[in-house]
Amino acid sequence: MTRQTQAGARHGEPDGTACESVVAGSAGSAGSAGSGLTAAEVAERVARGEVNNVPVRSSRSTAEIVRSNVFTRFNAIIAALWAVALFVTPFQDTLFGWVILANAGIGIFQELRAKKTLEGLAVIGESRPTVRRDGRSSLISTHEVVLDDVIELGQGDRIVVDGDVIEADGLEIDESLLTGEADPVLKKPGDKVMSGSFVVAGSGAFTATRVGREAYAAQLAEEASRFTLVHSELRSGISRILKYVTWMMVPTSIALVVLHLFTLRLPVKESVAKMIAGIVPMIPEGLVLLTSVAFAIGVVRLGRKQCLVQELPAIETLARVDVVCLDKTGTLTEGTMSLKELRPLGTARASEIRQVLAALGKTEPRPNPSLQALIAACPDSGAWHCTQSLPFSSARKYSGASLDGPDGTASTWLLGAPDVLLPPTDPAFLDAADLSAQGLRVLLLARTSRHLDDARVTEDLRPAALVVLEQTLRPDAGETLRYFAEQGVAAKVISGDNADSVGAVAAKLGLPGADAPVDARTLPAGTKDMAETLEQRAVFGRVTPQQKRDMVSALQSRGHTVAMTGDGVNDVLALKDADIGVSMGSGSEATRAVAQIVLLNNSFASLPSVVAEGRRVIGNITRVATLFLTKTAYSVLLAILVSLWQIPIPFLPRHLTLLATLTIGIPAFVLALAPNTERAAPHFTQRVLRYALPAGLLAGTATFVTYLLARDHYDGPGAVEAQTSVTTLALFIITMWVLAIVARPYTWWRIGLLVAMAAGFVVVLVVPWLQEYFQLKLVGTVMPWTAVGIAVATAAVIEVTWRWAGRKVQN
Repeated sequence: MTRQTQAGARHGEPDGTACESVVAGSAGSAGSAGSGLTAAEVAERVARGEVNNVPVRSSRSTAEIVRSNVFTRFNAIIAALWAVALFVTPFQDTLFGWVILANAGIGIFQELRAKKTLEGLAVIGESRPTVRRDGRSSLISTHEVVLDDVIELGQGDRIVVDGDVIEADGLEIDESLLTGEADPVLKKPGDKVMSGSFVVAGSGAFTATRVGREAYAAQLAEEASRFTLVHSELRSGISRILKYVTWMMVPTSIALVVLHLFTLRLPVKESVAKMIAGIVPMIPEGLVLLTSVAFAIGVVRLGRKQCLVQELPAIETLARVDVVCLDKTGTLTEGTMSLKELRPLGTARASEIRQVLAALGKTEPRPNPSLQALIAACPDSGAWHCTQSLPFSSARKYSGASLDGPDGTASTWLLGAPDVLLPPTDPAFLDAADLSAQGLRVLLLARTSRHLDDARVTEDLRPAALVVLEQTLRPDAGETLRYFAEQGVAAKVISGDNADSVGAVAAKLGLPGADAPVDARTLPAGTKDMAETLEQRAVFGRVTPQQKRDMVSALQSRGHTVAMTGDGVNDVLALKDADIGVSMGSGSEATRAVAQIVLLNNSFASLPSVVAEGRRVIGNITRVATLFLTKTAYSVLLAILVSLWQIPIPFLPRHLTLLATLTIGIPAFVLALAPNTERAAPHFTQRVLRYALPAGLLAGTATFVTYLLARDHYDGPGAVEAQTSVTTLALFIITMWVLAIVARPYTWWRIGLLVAMAAGFVVVLVVPWLQEYFQLKLVGTVMPWTAVGIAVATAAVIEVTWRWAGRKVQN
C-alpha cells in the first residue's frame, strides 16, 4: 500500500487507484515492513535499550546551574576571605560574605525557574514523528522511536533518526544542514536517510536503522537544542572584562598584603580587616550573577507569552536586529485560505474543473493550505483517478498529475503559478496579474499534452481555469510592522508568491515601499548588486528557497543583523543562515528545529516582546556593568595609592559593604530587571570601559585626596574613625552621582530609588546605634564640608567626562 492510500484509509477515504510518483518511482515496501512493528516487538526493543533516548535538553541541568552560580573564580576568592574574616574580624566586617551567599541563592532560584518554564515549552514544541505500529499510524515523541520502527514522512518533516527508505512518492530530502549541499536529494526505496535532514517535497516512509546516540546527527541535535548562556557579545564581553580585572587584582592584592602585614606591621586583626576591605571591592562579584538573572527572567517573561527560546543568546541577538525578513503566508497572513472564485478559461466547464481539482487534491498526502482550500471547496466524486503525480515544490512553483477521466481518457494537468506557467502575452496571465494586484492568491489549472516526466512539460499548455484564493490578514500584523518601523528596524517581505499579490498584502498593512514590489526572478545574482536592490526595496515575490538564503547573505554583507521568520520548509535554509531564525509553532518540524525562537502561539505580534526583552537585558546589563566596574577601578587605584604612600587603606569591610549595597547592589538588581527600550548598540566592552574607567579613576583619586586631608586634619583619639567617616562620605557622594547618571532617563521610580539609597546612608550617619555598628561618625564641620566639596567637584568632572564619552560613542 502506498503512502497516499494509507493516508486515505486512515481518514476513512476509499483507497482508489495508487498514484505513482513521476520522480521516485512506485512506492512499495518489502514484506511486512510497511505495516510497522507490533506492540510486542516494540516492547522487546525497549527492553534491549534500542530506543532513541538521546537526552535532548532545553536547559542546563540543576547541577550545572548551581555550579555556575557558586563555583566561580571570584566566589572562591571571596569565600576564602570570608572564612578568614569569620574567625578574625567582627561580624560587621563579614557582611560581604552573607551578601554574596544571598545573591548566589537568588541566581540559582531564578535560573531554576527559567529552566522549568523552558522545558515546559519545549515539550509543547518538540517534534512528533508519525510511526506505523500494528498496521496503524500514530504520532509519538521523538524519544519513543525504537530500532526498526517504520516512520512516515511528508513535506516539512524532520528526519529524527537514520534509516533506509522503503516507500518514496516524489520524496525529496534536503541534507544541507548536514552536508552543506543546497540541492534536494531524490530518494528511492533502498536509499539511506540521515537524521537532521528534512523533506522538501513528496512523501514516503523509512525504517529506523540507527537510533539514539548512534544516529548521525544525534550529537549535533543535542548540542543545537541546549539552552546556553555562552557565545554572545554580552557574555564574551563580560568574560573579557573579568580577565582584565583578574590581571589588575593579583598584583594590587599582593601589594596590600605586604603593606599591612610587613610594612606597617599592624595588628593581625586590623591587618586582615584592612586587606579584605581593599581586595573584596575589586571583584565585580554581582555582575555575572545579575546577567544570568536578567537572562533567566527574560526566558520566564517570554515563556508566559508562549515564546520558546531555544538558545538564550537569541534574546540578545534579536535586540540587535536592524532588518527583519518576513514570509507572507503564515506570518503576515493566516495560514488558512478559502476559495474565492473559480474562473474557467476557454471551453473548460466548471463542473469538470472542480472534479479535476478534487483529484489533484488527493495526490498530496499532506496538502498545503492552497490544496486544503481546494479540497474543502471541491468534493471528490471519484470520477477521476490519478495514475502518476508530480509533488509540489517551492522551487518549481507547480505540481501535476496524470488522470484517467470518467470515460477512461488519460490527461495530464498542472496546477501552479500563472506567471511561471504562462507567457506574459497570454490573456490569462494578464487576468491573473490583475487579481494578484488585489492581494489575492491565484493559481492556474492547465492541461498539457506532454508527460509529467518530460523536462518541457510546461510547454504547450492549455489554460483551463484561474483558481482564486483569498488569504486572511493577521489582525496584529500591521501594528507589528509599525513597531519595527518606529524602532528603526527595516522589514523586508520575502515570499514565493506572486510579487504583485505580496505587494498588495503588504500595502494593506501599511508597509513602506509596498507599492514597488520586485519579482525575484529579475534580481541580479551577485551579492553586491542584490544587496543594493535589497537596501532600496521592501517587497519581493517569486523568491526561491535558495534566493531567500542568498538575500539573507547579501543583507549581512552590508553589515546588517538579520532576523528571518517563516513556517514552511522553503524557509529553512534562510532561517539557518540568518543571525536569528524565528519559526511559527504551527510551522514544519524542520523550521522549528533550526530556529532559535519558536512562537508557539503562531503570533507574529509576539516578536516585539522578544525584541523588547533583548533590549532590556542588553541595556540594563550595560548600566549595571558600569556600576560594578567603576567600583573595581576606584578600588584598584586606592590599593595602588595607599601602597605607594605606605599608609593603611581608609576603610573596613563594613564600610565598603554599606557603600556597595546602597550604590551598586540594590540599585543594580532593580535596574537590571527594569523596562528598557533603548536600541541595543554594539561593542559592549568598549562602551562600558569608556564610561567606567574615567569615573572609577576620578572617584579613586578624589577619595584618596580626601583621605590625605583627613589624616592631616584629625589626630588624637578617634582620629581613625573620623578619617574613615569623611572619606566614606566623599566616596558615597561620588558613587551616588555615578548611579544618578546610570539611572537616566529619570522616571518616578528611578528618582525614588536614588532618594531611598541616599536616605539609607543618611540614616546610618544620624542613628546612634548604626553609627556605632558601622563606625561612621562625622566630627566637626570643616572636614565633612571639605569632603562634600571635593565630592561635588569630582561629580561635575565625571558628568563632563561622561558627556564627552557619550559623544565619542555616538560618533
